[in-house]
Amino acid sequence: MIRLKPSKYHSNKKQYNWLAYEMMDRWLEEYSKHYKGTLVDLGCGEAPYKEYFLQYAKKYIGVDWTKTLHNSKADIVSNLNEKIELEDNCADTIISISVMEHLCEPQIFLNESHRILNDGGMMILQVPWQWWIHEAPHDYFRYTPYGLEYMFKKAGFDEIYVQPMSGFFSMWFLKMNYFSLRWIKGSALRKALTKALLVPIWYGVQKMAPWLDGKHRGWALESAGYFVTAKK
Repeated sequence: MIRLKPSKYHSNKKQYNWLAYEMMDRWLEEYSKHYKGTLVDLGCGEAPYKEYFLQYAKKYIGVDWTKTLHNSKADIVSNLNEKIELEDNCADTIISISVMEHLCEPQIFLNESHRILNDGGMMILQVPWQWWIHEAPHDYFRYTPYGLEYMFKKAGFDEIYVQPMSGFFSMWFLKMNYFSLRWIKGSALRKALTKALLVPIWYGVQKMAPWLDGKHRGWALESAGYFVTAKK
């Protein structure tokens, strides 16, 4: 079997944000042992990870609503702030990547996730923490590890574990790279020249950031985001 990477973007080192994709890849690979049976991707958008998940799971079901800003490839259209249009105990694994911050009723979402998950099934969820407002106006919340644990417990989950995706330096350098990209103004030539000057800086700080994270004792407290694994 040919091993697929979760993301195709991390290999392009000219990207201002390739580290973000590498971090996502790392943790999606880490949790691959949990992908099995019927896997439901809540807030799937363009379903970029479908082929990757199908290396492990027998069936993939993408769920999303019609208000997404992406070109949705959902198998089932459902508003994730309300009752999810799936039967009880129909999923062996639930995945949700960068979705819950966009939901105005996140507790309903977690309650519904618990309902559709089989007994013994696993939910793997990722949310940003220190990140800029995106997909406005549908960007409602940021979650601390303690808030995430509380909400998952309230929904009925057990064996809840919250994993920081990065440390302060990865988060900060990525935010600076995003800021510098938005800062580029002027003619097409000026933009191209400015970007050419910034590419080495973008690459260098992203390459250095994980090493600096490891030198920082409080690295987990200022993460770019968190992963949660929780069992029903």
